[in-house]
Amino acid sequence: MSHVHHKQQAKAPVGAWVVTCSDTRTEATDESGRLVRELLDKDGHTLTGYSLVPDEPAVIRQALADAAAHDGTQVVLINGGTGISPRDSTYEVVAGMINKRIDGFGELFRYLSYKEIGSSAMMSRAVAGVAGRVVIVAMPGSRAAVRLAMEELVLPELRHMAWLLKP
Repeated sequence: MSHVHHKQQAKAPVGAWVVTCSDTRTEATDESGRLVRELLDKDGHTLTGYSLVPDEPAVIRQALADAAAHDGTQVVLINGGTGISPRDSTYEVVAGMINKRIDGFGELFRYLSYKEIGSSAMMSRAVAGVAGRVVIVAMPGSRAAVRLAMEELVLPELRHMAWLLKP
């Protein structure tokens, strides 16, 4: 079956949980998390939950586990904590949870980001993969990075990825 046929079969809205990893944001100032939710809604998907957590590996791990275990969640979309600063730990947590990497997400994100911001794109540790039957996508926390990741990569394939993992 071709990927075109798969995408044609994958029409159902996806249940998505949004997690923002930040030591400084509040729900009121979480513009990136709000953008993810708005773009999901605009594309017809269902928000199954939202969490705002500090850059603490144990807290991030628990938030992702809770989100993935929630009935109806097919994808967890994380923004923040993917850089190289000492507090950025999203990559390590996600990498430790996934059993199948989606290497193309990080590769394509960095390529597209490079075209917009130049060589600093190499410091992004955007990552995606599958944990059980849930897709986990971790993108940087800036609003521009979220828009790029969501519009160019995540939303065009979200239904397809969820369809491929359905029981």
